[in-house]
Amino acid sequence: QVQLVESGGGLVQSGGSLRLSCAASGSIFSIALMGWYRQAPGKQRELVATITTGGSTTYAPSVKDRFAISRDNAKNTVYLQMNSLKPEDTAVYYCKMSIPTRFPYWGQGTQVTVSS
Repeated sequence: QVQLVESGGGLVQSGGSLRLSCAASGSIFSIALMGWYRQAPGKQRELVATITTGGSTTYAPSVKDRFAISRDNAKNTVYLQMNSLKPEDTAVYYCKMSIPTRFPYWGQGTQVTVSS
């Protein structure tokens, strides 16, 4: 059974930075596509960024050039460095692990609040 535990959320002023972490249990992290998603109140969950096993990344247009996703396979951890935060980045941020032929795994989420 895979468990994902996010951490690093909190309250930050506009223009500030936060670094989210997602630690995965189990032994399949290195073969997983990892992603960060977010859900603001009253809105649908949306993709923020993904990173492949080979380190290729994709970003939502709204966060490109401000956020950076990375992974450390030795630590079974994926990170999301968030810079130049805006109030519209306020949301619950979720980590997702995708493995071929399996249902995806989700973390419990971590709240990010950006004050203006």
